[in-house]
Amino acid sequence: MTPERTAQSARPRLLVLRALGLGDLLAGVPALRALRSAYPAHELVLAAPAELAPVAAATGAVDRLLPASAPGRAVPRTLDWTGPPPDIAVDLHGNGPPSHRLLLGLRPLKLLAFAHPDLPEIDGPPWYAEEHERDRWCRLLRAYGIEADPGDLLLPRPRAASPAPGAAVLHPGAGSPARCWPVERYAAVAAGLRDRGLRVVATGGAAEGDLMARLAKRAGLPDTDVFGGGLPFDRLSALVAGAHVVISGDTGVAHLAVAHATRSVTLFGPVAPSRWGPPPDPRHRALWYGPEGDPHGRRPDPALLRITVGDVLGAVDELPGAGRP
Repeated sequence: MTPERTAQSARPRLLVLRALGLGDLLAGVPALRALRSAYPAHELVLAAPAELAPVAAATGAVDRLLPASAPGRAVPRTLDWTGPPPDIAVDLHGNGPPSHRLLLGLRPLKLLAFAHPDLPEIDGPPWYAEEHERDRWCRLLRAYGIEADPGDLLLPRPRAASPAPGAAVLHPGAGSPARCWPVERYAAVAAGLRDRGLRVVATGGAAEGDLMARLAKRAGLPDTDVFGGGLPFDRLSALVAGAHVVISGDTGVAHLAVAHATRSVTLFGPVAPSRWGPPPDPRHRALWYGPEGDPHGRRPDPALLRITVGDVLGAVDELPGAGRP
């Protein structure tokens, strides 16, 4: 025990940095659970945006969330860490060096991270840019002798009731315009789903009011079927878990559908599903024509625009059990 450690902080602490978004956290669930299993006596602290605290709790792997974030998916400048250094720090944020240095600044007794030429003191495995996100972090842990299963990603059934059980959920927004399929195509998909006897609802984030209004107008959705403004996680999770099918771009809601084993169709544009797509499972379809482009572009990516309304409705029809309700 270090001299600074008190009786109140006698439990060893493991700090994980993943200060990113909803989809990023869900893709990191297998790694978080592997760390929980490998270090059951440690307090597992996750450095992530404060609004993700309910998601972190739902994983069953995190004891406490340390609020941390930065604009544009960047590395936070500082972490509000108090007390003695972490016994173990784990970089699940990136390949360094900024994220590595942020953690090294806390003087952890041990750091698990990918190797980087600017930090030769870190004896980690190499980073592969084309690797799938779930596989990447599990491989990092296995390099340090920690068993990790990329398929361990399901969340427990939400306790809350779905506000629209059995509905088809459309989520037209994404983190950048490059990953946003045109709203008029979502409206056409909504019409096709209603022709199949499905109730159609739409979800959107706090900053997507205009997008939601345009979709509601084009698709003829009543106010009761538009869940805008950024649903609290418990309601969003219940909506997705109880949905007939979820249709979205490459964004957090797609990962939430996977986490709840809900049928999904995900539309990929600038980033290939081989890096961020669902696991091999007949309940999930990833549509992508390629080639890859700029994920931060200001217009819908050309590869995304190659996906047609017919492609999406055809994918829905091919999902097991997705016939007329």
